[in-house]
Amino acid sequence: QVHLTESGGGSVHTGGSLMLSCAASGDGYYRMGWFRQRPGAEREGVASIDKYGTRVYTDSVKGRFTISKDDGTNILYLDMQSLRPEDTAMYYCAADREWRYSLRVEAYTYWGQGTQVTVSS
Repeated sequence: QVHLTESGGGSVHTGGSLMLSCAASGDGYYRMGWFRQRPGAEREGVASIDKYGTRVYTDSVKGRFTISKDDGTNILYLDMQSLRPEDTAMYYCAADREWRYSLRVEAYTYWGQGTQVTVSS
């Protein structure tokens, strides 16, 4: 069993920055990702990192967000720069036993409870 706990959300103005963290306990997972869900919208993939450290991003965050992980402490990060009002959402950490990165919601087995990010203009 894998347990995920997100932290680091908050409220910032346009152009601000936040660093999200996801503490993972348990083992047997390889790919990890960050997802977000806006009110009234479906959950969408933001960034993913696979077993070998290969990263993928959704187009709207490329050049602004960076996903990384510390295998020693089992913490996943999402460094968010140049935030925009459209980045406002609940952000979720996810993990799965498969090794290859993915931005598909259905590709993940384990999910955290989420952390809210609000960007005001």
